[in-house]
Amino acid sequence: MESKMTQGRPFTLILKFIIPIFLGFVFQQFYNMVDTVIVGRFVSPEALAAVGSTGTIMFMMMGMATGLTTGYTVLISQKYGAGDSEGTRKAFVNSILLSVISTVIITVISLVVMHPLLKLMNTPEDIYDYAYAYISTICAGMLALIAYNLLASALRAIGNSKTPLYFLIFAALLNIVLDLVFIIGFGMGTFGAALATDISQGLSAVLCMIYIVRKVDVLKPLKSDWHLRREYSLSQLNVGVPMALQFGITASGTMVMQSSINIYGSTAVTGFTAAGKVINLMTAGMPSLGQTMAAYVGQNYGYGDLDRVDRGTKDAMKIATVYSLVNAALSVILLPYIIRLFFSRGVDVSVYMPYAKAYVYECIPFYIPLAAIFVYRNSMQACGYGKTALTLGIVELVARLITAFVSIQIGSYELAVGGDATSWLSAGIISFVLYLIVMKQIRKRREAVS
Repeated sequence: MESKMTQGRPFTLILKFIIPIFLGFVFQQFYNMVDTVIVGRFVSPEALAAVGSTGTIMFMMMGMATGLTTGYTVLISQKYGAGDSEGTRKAFVNSILLSVISTVIITVISLVVMHPLLKLMNTPEDIYDYAYAYISTICAGMLALIAYNLLASALRAIGNSKTPLYFLIFAALLNIVLDLVFIIGFGMGTFGAALATDISQGLSAVLCMIYIVRKVDVLKPLKSDWHLRREYSLSQLNVGVPMALQFGITASGTMVMQSSINIYGSTAVTGFTAAGKVINLMTAGMPSLGQTMAAYVGQNYGYGDLDRVDRGTKDAMKIATVYSLVNAALSVILLPYIIRLFFSRGVDVSVYMPYAKAYVYECIPFYIPLAAIFVYRNSMQACGYGKTALTLGIVELVARLITAFVSIQIGSYELAVGGDATSWLSAGIISFVLYLIVMKQIRKRREAVS
């Protein structure tokens, strides 16, 4: 099911490729939402707030996993686009070995710092135990998260975006079943929700690997491949590490933002959490477009066709603009209905609605800049410019820091939740400028060589 993205109309290729990835992200957001709904309905509103208060940490964990694995697999797409089958396979094996090392480091560090981190984030005392049980279990299962993301990203790098979707659907359905069993059946609370996520991701990773070994010859490892290659490692780390750091830096900003929101108590955190799930669902197409561009640009960069790279990014932004406008409208229309899903019938939802509305209404005007970040950042990374992601992460961090600081000084919840909007606008503009600079540098370098 591999496909070359170096031939054919870019708009059609991108649109066709993105649909399975988008559906996968929707399913991922769906079962994350189900997690939250079940916790809110069958444990307590405090447990719901606890899961929400760790959302920024969860974002960092998932972001670092996605950043590393997408960065490690850029070389796979470049080798595949250049028609180098042996190099494609060796790059895949090298990415596995680097991911194992990365997993050990991230898991140990995250578990060690979790208690002081939750304290630093002003996590309310009435939800602290719930929050720690949830996020520490997620961190302990980083192997499953990184393994699935790596294998799915490797398949997308060679033009196969459908198979990862099937395994993600399996994970989503299994996660829901395990949620019901662990939370309702065994009364395991937030720990059960996190354990369900770890198990479902792990089984999906196992199925992905079985599929690759049996069906994907271009990635199927040989015994002689299982050792680190210096040249490959340097190339993959040069892209993967900055991407992971970018997510880490961005997450640091969201943690500061969450800390400024936590000051207003568990009611505000609960409303913000529920609204955040709506935002995540409505913007699921944006990281999907980013992963699509990583594969598309990686293959065409490896093939040597920079004109197709430019045409692809322009077509991607056309898709992103239409998607952003439609989903901005849907965010306003569906917000009151989706929010009610998180609470049992006896809960007065109107208490949480003002906090939710403030966050959603401030975010939706900036959906297009958010989409631009994913399009241009992933395109630059696919060309080997991983450090641009680090620059954008710093821009987002500074924007959130300033917004959070000012909000605390003047005591404004509305400004506290505006951290996302200011960071998206700032990084969106700068990502476009950086993309123009990077493409100009690449063209000059190739003209000098020729």
